[in-house]
Amino acid sequence: MKAIVYRRYGGPEVLEVAEAEEPKVGPDSVLLQVRSAAVNPVDWKLREGYLDAVIDSVFPVIPGWDVAGVVERTGVSVPEFEPGDEVIGYARQDVLRHGSYAEKLAAPVRTLARKPRNYTWAQAAGLPLAGLTAYQALMRTLRITGEDTVLIHAAAGGVGSLAVQLARDAGARVIGTASERNHDYLRSLGAEPVSYGEGLAERVRELGPVTAALDTVGGDALRATRELGVPGHRIASVADGEVAEVGGSYVFVRPDAADLAALVELAEAGRLTVDVAEVFPLEKAADAQRSSAEGHTRGKIVLEVA
Repeated sequence: MKAIVYRRYGGPEVLEVAEAEEPKVGPDSVLLQVRSAAVNPVDWKLREGYLDAVIDSVFPVIPGWDVAGVVERTGVSVPEFEPGDEVIGYARQDVLRHGSYAEKLAAPVRTLARKPRNYTWAQAAGLPLAGLTAYQALMRTLRITGEDTVLIHAAAGGVGSLAVQLARDAGARVIGTASERNHDYLRSLGAEPVSYGEGLAERVRELGPVTAALDTVGGDALRATRELGVPGHRIASVADGEVAEVGGSYVFVRPDAADLAALVELAEAGRLTVDVAEVFPLEKAADAQRSSAEGHTRGKIVLEVA
């Protein structure tokens, strides 16, 4: 099968198109014919070796954790799916080796849910990691309700835009930080936009008290949140472990089939949409990761595999 691989840590230049062996299908896995694979910041961070201390890599590595595809074959202990089913998944595994930047992927069934019927393949691939991150941070950690006013940093990004929609669906008021060019986009999602930069806390304070906050960028965004006096236990960050110093929670998304199925239901009900910013052919994975690393993309970057 055709795949994108890297044989050592490094910049985007280490990515190459290669012929790889078809992955084996374990008892609790399904073999997918990959249609699309989303590109996430974690992909290039792993490629550069930033998480080598916590995740083993078996080279050559095929990157990618987000996938949308068609079931080709199921493992012997998988009654949930059958060949021909269209599925999506946050197919993270404990060892980096077989990822979704490939024509086929063996994905653990615990990471999968059916594809939203009203989504394109590109939208479907962009939902799992970003959607689960937003869902688990807002619903599982912060327990957002209709009584909340939620501050979401980088609200126009992949995670942020889904978080805005989930918080609004829960009935919360949402204030979202973004560059001015994305303010109309945030308004279309139901958020009240504010600009980045010096004086952010004052601009947010003018809109009223904030009861909870989701940080997706870290650093200055987290410091501004602290200036607003948001209770520590109502702050979650997916980008900065220092959130624990103020009593907040660091959220590292985990695969969860039930949470993913909940997102699919929202998507099919028209209450959650994925904005696809760019679509690259599989062979241009290096360019896709370069675009992701620039950090200015609104919505999701996706690889078209088949």
